[in-house]
Amino acid sequence: MAKKRLLIVVDYQNDFVNGALGFSDAHEIEQKIIDTIEDHLKTKDDIVFTKDSHFDNYLETEEGRNLPFKHCIKGTPGHDIHGKVAAYLPKAKKVYEKLTFGSLELANDIVNKGYEEITLVGLVTNICILSNALLAKAALPEAKVIVLKDGVNSYDKDLHAKTLDVLQGTQIIVK
Repeated sequence: MAKKRLLIVVDYQNDFVNGALGFSDAHEIEQKIIDTIEDHLKTKDDIVFTKDSHFDNYLETEEGRNLPFKHCIKGTPGHDIHGKVAAYLPKAKKVYEKLTFGSLELANDIVNKGYEEITLVGLVTNICILSNALLAKAALPEAKVIVLKDGVNSYDKDLHAKTLDVLQGTQIIVK
């Protein structure tokens, strides 16, 4: 019997690729994300997306005071999923709009779903990938939680590498 798997595509949004918080290397993971989605579609696995979601008052929030760059404002092009990955949104079981780095709603939704394997791809390694991977591991401690190192990226290469090490230290598989 096939493993019950979940793919989480984290925040591959315009503002993180070529918008307010975009960085040139964010484009590099697009094909890996597409290939991973296609792999999960072939085996009829669940796929979900997260979207960093803010409002006009973003700069007045705790996150906005610490990261003072308006980004992923609902209703703007920066909030949209980027590039060819956007074509897969209709295939998603759910899209989680999250107000902060990790989605507690996603973690709560997967608690009793019986996933044996959870894979994460997307942006940004040292912020939202880290947060959501740890929440997935907390929600399903017996599941294999996997972060695809070629499917995630960060504007800061040093923090990217350190985060991959930290993830491995929390029994999350980095491959």
